[in-house]
Amino acid sequence: MPLTASSRIVVHPGPSLSGTVSPPGDKSITHRAYILAALADGNTTVEEPNPGADCDSTLACLEALGAEVRREPGRVTIRGCGMRFSKPEGLLDCGNSGTTLRLLAGPLAAQPFRSTLAGDASLNRRPVDRVIEPLRMMGARLTAQGGDRVPPLQIEGGPLQPIDYDVRTNSAQVASCILLAGLFAPGTTTIRIGMARDHTQNMLSAFGVAVEVHDAGSASAEGRAFAVTGPAGLRATSLRVPGDVSSAAFFLAAAAATPGATVTAENMGLNPTRTGLLHALQSMGAEVQIQKTATEAGEPIGTITVQGPATLRALPDAPLESWSRAMPSMIDEIPALAIAAARARGTSRIRGARELRVKESDRIAALATNLRRLGVEVDEHDDGLSIHGGRLRGGTVDAAGDHRIAMAFAVAGTLAEGPVTVTGAREIATSYPGFVDALRSLGAEVDLPEEDALAR
Repeated sequence: MPLTASSRIVVHPGPSLSGTVSPPGDKSITHRAYILAALADGNTTVEEPNPGADCDSTLACLEALGAEVRREPGRVTIRGCGMRFSKPEGLLDCGNSGTTLRLLAGPLAAQPFRSTLAGDASLNRRPVDRVIEPLRMMGARLTAQGGDRVPPLQIEGGPLQPIDYDVRTNSAQVASCILLAGLFAPGTTTIRIGMARDHTQNMLSAFGVAVEVHDAGSASAEGRAFAVTGPAGLRATSLRVPGDVSSAAFFLAAAAATPGATVTAENMGLNPTRTGLLHALQSMGAEVQIQKTATEAGEPIGTITVQGPATLRALPDAPLESWSRAMPSMIDEIPALAIAAARARGTSRIRGARELRVKESDRIAALATNLRRLGVEVDEHDDGLSIHGGRLRGGTVDAAGDHRIAMAFAVAGTLAEGPVTVTGAREIATSYPGFVDALRSLGAEVDLPEEDALAR
């Protein structure tokens, strides 16, 4: 029974997780591959893309903008529009996907028509002012609800001019939006950003666009600067999407929190902007082995194995500056890390994670509430959590409409003293439709109550 039809998961305590998983294609990379393919001239083949609903939302929007899409098992082929989208007949529905909305705003700002981007109730509460500001500086006209803060986002496209911009939020989505808009602006568009995902920069090179990289050289944006020169065209290509480390994170964290457990994730993206969780688990005493095997579209790929120590230690105390630098490389993995911390000896303090307040849910609040329901003492802070580790009781938790909260507490069931019931589990299908099968393959006992009801 697919998770799209099941609203609850019940996970029972059992033996240590053990085995090998191959998570689906990286969601962040899949979004970018689809958008660049739609902008390119010719046919692009994307192998092993993420099959979740979020990436399907990107495809649906691109089809509404004139791209031709052919879907096959494990493959999507896109005939691009040569940088010229068609005016959509109605609103562009981004579903629950903030990446879809924020990235598409860039190229839409350069199109000679009006468009509107919106999504479900959750997405329409998430901020878009962070992309409105730079796109207005480039010459686009944009408006949004709530004082230009939240979707729907209306874009009146037209000619753009290049800018030099510090991405103060260290948001890869904002950086990508600006670079995609910069492809249409005559001259050089530069973004300066700290530690953040660089998948768009890597993929632009694979589509034939030169990306200049150098030190940021700005007091307000430590890190790197990336520049593209427009107007630029994209060359169609073929690529394979590596496995999503954010999906593997839940199994790897559960292994780290269980003495003697060993889980291996194959065909994983090893981009250093995404591996912060692995360093955190190592600092807690887990054994982490990484083996690089290939490179695809500028992305390192390989195998990750995590083995749980006899006793997992709490996260070492670190200053806020250290957390702020590391957080972009692990922001999506904090729910998984929080579950490991709940079983670790001592108090783990997670800081610099204010961005979690504006994800699919308020993840800081959701983690604190649900951990308490399982008997864990938690202090909630504006930018993080202090988790007093030890035991996890069984109980019922609410995923708060968030796929990562649902997956985090599903694996918590394998570590708890009694069954853990996760309500709102169908949201997992936005990124990892095969999650339950993967969890079962590692030895977990998982019930889907709706599945049982249909079988009677």
